[in-house]
Amino acid sequence: MSGNPLAAAEPWDLVADGYAEFGPAIMAPFSARALELASLSAQSQIVDVAAGPGTLSLPAAERVAQVSAIDFSEPMIQRLTEDARTAGLTNIETRVGDGQALPFDDDSFDAGFSMFGLMFFPDRAKGFAELFRVLRPGATAVVSSWAPVAESTLMRMMFGAFAAADPTISEPLPNFLNLENPEVFATEMRTAGFAGVSIQRHTSTLGFADSDEMWETMVRSSAPLLLMRRTVGEQVWAERVALMRAYLAVNYRPNKPLSTTAFLGIGHKPS
Repeated sequence: MSGNPLAAAEPWDLVADGYAEFGPAIMAPFSARALELASLSAQSQIVDVAAGPGTLSLPAAERVAQVSAIDFSEPMIQRLTEDARTAGLTNIETRVGDGQALPFDDDSFDAGFSMFGLMFFPDRAKGFAELFRVLRPGATAVVSSWAPVAESTLMRMMFGAFAAADPTISEPLPNFLNLENPEVFATEMRTAGFAGVSIQRHTSTLGFADSDEMWETMVRSSAPLLLMRRTVGEQVWAERVALMRAYLAVNYRPNKPLSTTAFLGIGHKPS
């Protein structure tokens, strides 16, 4: 089992609204690319595992027949359900559930996705196996995971801010045992049964009007920052916020583009 605190629902429960409001600035380009890679049609029925507030499900619903969205965070699913209703989308079925034990029949979907979710599963092998199980023969799966922090100027900027507030925090080294390693990523997909597996690197850039906008975007959508706040307490958190914002004010030039890179794993269930 994973000791990663982000493998639990609670931090995602607490950040659901901020993630829905600010997360798409970072996540949406990767969801758009994933949808392109899946070769969907108006008749497609798809599953979105660890769907969060619908960064992929909502745009997908505009181009397919049916979306089944599942996440272990009830507030995330509530937000997705509300946003789908507001957008007049009636073809999204939402439910709270575990991506390692999907509540769907075998061979149910034409495509399956997990955008920055399966990467946190305590048992990734079960996550890949379940995704494989519920897909129809010939269906496509697209799973995303972040590349190492060193490949993202956005993440490097944020870790610089973290270190300014707490010198014991350092930029994470690449973890070659998880999906940051394209070879591990491809091997895990093949082990689950997927064929024609490829791992594509995709980079997106975004800029912010100023360092304050950057801070608001990151802090409102960041479960790791929320965990930091809960761990250190409000007084220390306030002190750290001042230091982090000061760092960004000095180091971020308004509208400067920052990049973030992810790996997209694409595989097919053999016919």
